[in-house]
Amino acid sequence: MRKNDPKTGISLALTCLMILGVMPIVSNSRPAEIDALSFAFLLSAWQFVFALPLFLRELTSADPGIFAASVPRAMKRRTLTVVLATGAIFGLSTYAYVLAVEKAGAVGAAIAIQSYPLFAILWETLFLKRRKTALELVFTFALLAAIAYLATGGTWRIEGLSIWILFALSVPFLWSVAHVILREVLGSSPITPAQITFFRVAVSSVFLGALLLVRPEGALPLADLFNPDFQFFAIAMGAIYYLELIVWFYAMRHIDVSLASSITAPWPAVTMVLAVIFMNETIATYQIVAFIVVATSLYGLIYAGARKQAASETAPAET
Repeated sequence: MRKNDPKTGISLALTCLMILGVMPIVSNSRPAEIDALSFAFLLSAWQFVFALPLFLRELTSADPGIFAASVPRAMKRRTLTVVLATGAIFGLSTYAYVLAVEKAGAVGAAIAIQSYPLFAILWETLFLKRRKTALELVFTFALLAAIAYLATGGTWRIEGLSIWILFALSVPFLWSVAHVILREVLGSSPITPAQITFFRVAVSSVFLGALLLVRPEGALPLADLFNPDFQFFAIAMGAIYYLELIVWFYAMRHIDVSLASSITAPWPAVTMVLAVIFMNETIATYQIVAFIVVATSLYGLIYAGARKQAASETAPAET
């Protein structure tokens, strides 16, 4: 049985923190002529290339995960179907991520993307019928207010509303939908992080490639496939995105999601620093305020969730 190592988990979560902070900078550093869809497709294709060696290595190892002979055929079929189906959602989220970071700016998009817990709370309330405590509601409304403040450029006026900040919310929305679907199947499945990642990026590549073929302006020009500048940033983004996925999945093997989430919560601050240094961006006061409120709300939600769980565990003993 695998032994959990909290120090390893924390180290991996800190690595995710840095990678998440770097990703928007790499995405926006690509040449201006590279459109978001083409970039999303190529970085996904490179993710597939990076994922393939570890996937093949596991197939021939002593622990082949979902492909082990002892795994029932029905479980294999069900698990792979879910992973493949959610791959298209993750492909769309990759395109949305690249476009949101481009249009809303690296810092604004990074803060907006941190609203993931809002959608997780929504699905839990609608489908799992989990009631929220007063403390959870307070931090949820604070998070909503911070996103509204960010989207209006710190003015609170509707005429200052940024459509692209709102569009950036589609990224955590799509992530949350895919994760809800995956969670129901993967909890009891032997599929490994490397296998999940491989199938995810494989389907994402096919999905985004299909979008390129059907878009009005046509498919990716062949010349772009051999453009060194294009490929440099596609390879870099594909590598760090793949690394983030793998590191996060393995961090979950050693520590709870709540602890890992609390460690990675400040990643937009890394983006802020890097945006100033490498992209000469000016960070507005309202962005700093929004980030502080968002981060505080995230920590508050984690604390409130842990407090509710502790109360539910002790309640039977008190009656």
